[in-house]
Amino acid sequence: MLNGLWLSFFVVAAIAGFSRWLIGDDPGVFSAMVESLFAMAKLSVEVMVLLFGTLTLWLGLLRIAEQAGLVNALARALGPLFARLMPEVPRGHPALGLITMNFAANGLGLDNAATPIGLKAMRALQELNPSSNTASNAQILFLVLNASSLTLLPVTIFMYRAQQGAPDPTLVFLPILLATSASTLVGLLSVALMQRLRLWDPVVLAYLIPGALALGGFMALLAGLSATALGALSSLLGNLTLFGIILLFLLLGAVKRVPVYEQFIEGAREGFDVAKSLLPYLVAMLCAVGVLRASGALEFGLDGIRWLVEWGGWDTRFVDALPTALVKPFSGSAARAMLIETMQTQGVDSFPALIAATIQGSTETTFYVLAVYFGAVGIQRARHAVGCALLAEFAGVVAAIMVCYWFFA
Repeated sequence: MLNGLWLSFFVVAAIAGFSRWLIGDDPGVFSAMVESLFAMAKLSVEVMVLLFGTLTLWLGLLRIAEQAGLVNALARALGPLFARLMPEVPRGHPALGLITMNFAANGLGLDNAATPIGLKAMRALQELNPSSNTASNAQILFLVLNASSLTLLPVTIFMYRAQQGAPDPTLVFLPILLATSASTLVGLLSVALMQRLRLWDPVVLAYLIPGALALGGFMALLAGLSATALGALSSLLGNLTLFGIILLFLLLGAVKRVPVYEQFIEGAREGFDVAKSLLPYLVAMLCAVGVLRASGALEFGLDGIRWLVEWGGWDTRFVDALPTALVKPFSGSAARAMLIETMQTQGVDSFPALIAATIQGSTETTFYVLAVYFGAVGIQRARHAVGCALLAEFAGVVAAIMVCYWFFA
């Protein structure tokens, strides 16, 4: 899938380039495409420098939280909920702890770090699966919730914005929180409908209702604020939450007599290993996107969508953010490249760049997650996993656009 997507970027760029040369009499397009290749290769290395630090820092802190027992405590706290949503998984099974760790990594926006943990969780669930090639209900629910990308603290999005020179990298904190809540809720409801899960069970409601009321009350509070006040609040909560979580991990580790420095180094070493494997993917996708933009093909496609939006009588400012949304289901690296490219061409705090950042933080690479997670355990029949995951992804994109109009328009 990624082979075809990557190759198609260059093929489409080549067709657009020759069209501009032969029909538009613009031979300079090829020099622009070659220049874009080298510029994007350089940008990939610049992005990776900060990515190394981000993943190293947060995987080190996550290791402290794990050794302090926070992950196990969360697994025990969520045990009654998992017992209703995944009744085929026995209480105390290792899969529940791995699922909790995966959700914690996703919640911190560490999608690259969450993947190896998620693969371990999927293998643990496969041990309970009576079929060797058909996804179980528990595997489908785990995958859809994973694909819905519940992100409470999108540190990698903050990192990309900081690298591109954003004065306030955490400005998109609240928009991402609201949009990712919408995608996760739609994903959970769709799976519950297909699997006939009893969401009205008193135990399930005891978990879901307080969260829904808190989110609803929070949105009601936000509704009375101006766009300037919303931006200021998002910045304050983003930075406060970020530092608060770091302090919580460290103090909890100290209380539990965890050698925090040694454990941080151990986790950071893992983060370094994860980060260094990403550079080839980043170079590949950023260069492909750069050539596509320089050839004029990307702008031509966006002009077509913009015309349709104008014909429908809607505002068109969100259209420039759509490349990130369109490739996100297929490739996280391609979407990351589209986001960075949008920041570069439109401005890091431009309206399209803010929408693209919110989409990147509140949606997941659905087809990639399906291929990797199910492929790792030999699942060939995904059943309703694809439909539910795509529905959650669509909800996340729509919510991201709507929330950004609320916050930034």
